[in-house]
Amino acid sequence: MTRIDNALTVTFDTFEYERPDLHAIAGTFEKLLESFYKAASAASQLQILQQLNALREEFGAMYNLCLVRHTCDTTDPFFEQENQYFDETIPEFDALNTRFYEALLHSPFRKELEDALGSQLFTLAGLAVKTFKPSILESLQAENALSTEYTKLKAQARIDFEGETYNLSSILPLELSDNRETRKKAADAKWSFYASNSESVEQIFHDMVRLRHEIALKLGYNNFVEVGYARMRRSDYTPEMVANFRKQVREVIVPLASELYERQRKRLGIDRLNYYDEEYKYPSGNPKPIGTPDEIVENAAQMYRELSPETDRFFQFMLETNLMDLVNRDGKATGGYCTYISKFGAPFIFSNFNGTSGDIDVLTHEAGHAFQVWNSTHFPFEEYHWPTSDAAEIHSMSMEFFTWPWMHLFFGADKAKYHFMHMAGSIQFIPYGVAVDEFQHIVYENPEMTPEERNEAWRNLEKIYLPQRNYEDNEHLEAGKYWQKQNHIFNSPFYYIDYTLAQICAFQFWAKDRRNHDDAWNDYLELCKAGGSHSFLQLVKLANLRSPFENGCVESVVGEIRAFLNSVDDSNF
Repeated sequence: MTRIDNALTVTFDTFEYERPDLHAIAGTFEKLLESFYKAASAASQLQILQQLNALREEFGAMYNLCLVRHTCDTTDPFFEQENQYFDETIPEFDALNTRFYEALLHSPFRKELEDALGSQLFTLAGLAVKTFKPSILESLQAENALSTEYTKLKAQARIDFEGETYNLSSILPLELSDNRETRKKAADAKWSFYASNSESVEQIFHDMVRLRHEIALKLGYNNFVEVGYARMRRSDYTPEMVANFRKQVREVIVPLASELYERQRKRLGIDRLNYYDEEYKYPSGNPKPIGTPDEIVENAAQMYRELSPETDRFFQFMLETNLMDLVNRDGKATGGYCTYISKFGAPFIFSNFNGTSGDIDVLTHEAGHAFQVWNSTHFPFEEYHWPTSDAAEIHSMSMEFFTWPWMHLFFGADKAKYHFMHMAGSIQFIPYGVAVDEFQHIVYENPEMTPEERNEAWRNLEKIYLPQRNYEDNEHLEAGKYWQKQNHIFNSPFYYIDYTLAQICAFQFWAKDRRNHDDAWNDYLELCKAGGSHSFLQLVKLANLRSPFENGCVESVVGEIRAFLNSVDDSNF
């Protein structure tokens, strides 16, 4: 891997894509594995591992390059075809990768290899081999195809509203209109798209659940929950610990979130907060970013220049190498993400700017991911470039808070208004996040459920975690189908709890930053540099944070936040 900090004539547009020849890779892979097993010393095995890793890195780089170019334009026929190729070949590559992990785990020089490479690589290898057998290859290919089908369905949404056509990203500003009737009509138009496609979406998910349960049985598990946890590479906490965390959320955070919704209802001066009102926070309107997308990026460059020398170098690298695609357009996949193209040492930030405050949230969030992986390129193995997603989300969510002092660049006089909304929204997100997690546990522990029973289960969870939610006369949502919009449920099962765990850690960084910025930033920087070289709870400890699973942690964090929120006179906003 070659970092391209100084090769500024190289930009993302010039990154050369070539479909990897899996047959040729497999042949070389097999020869290297044979040499690995015959090697007479740890030193010899380490040299072979470097060659194996180069093959893995090349395949991974081409996959991520394809991912970016396909999601930036899902109508491009070439990269649609290439994406289909990866849907079919990634499971075959995973089979090779499993052989790589098995070789690591069974090496007679394992102790020496662990001393050289760190024990976390072996922990991850042990979890990986639990999630693959050749007998599930076709099921994995089918699972990938279903995931692509769902993503494409949403990316190519067309929503007609008052004579104009919108997609799922561009309709959002209308859902935040100062006019309540416009908000309702825009929300109804969006959900009409989901309602008209509900049967297709439910069938996609029904097939996914069936496939994933079959995969679990073939791997020797009782259900997909165990597979999902192993896929997420969770090594130091269990479903029982997660359930206890959800309990803390129900007891501590749900009441605070409900208080915040009541404050919002009073601010808005309405008798009842309906579902289309929830994201509209102030009678004067939500704060909106100032300037064009280019001006927002220029202000972000100033922000990162002033935050630290490290973030300045990082963001200049992202700009000069053209590693961001930020603005919404037709045919572009929904949402936002950060990926890493290891061959070039290049993070890539993808988002859908649409003129709302979410543009700044997603920019700072994904920049947190990109900054972390940019600081982890020194690790030779891809397993250490990223931590597991629970820890990875700490970097992104904490970056949202570290950048608070610069929000005047994006919101001007509405900076304090944004701060209150951001913090309140972060609190209000957590109950939704754990509801998504509990929903997935219910679904995969009961794979025989019908689509109707799944919808009922979701609606029941909403009544527990989101008691303020009122769907008025929207039959689609009242029937329990809100979850069908959530990408992660389809494409990344069991991912969502990671956001809530990381949010508790990010709150701790927010509190530390208020007390002593230098100490907080140094802890954050050390966390970023550690990459994925430790497990989630080990990284939490490294950053001098409390475990979210620790009894009393949630309550202690929320106490300081409640004091902050209560200190703000939001009636002036």
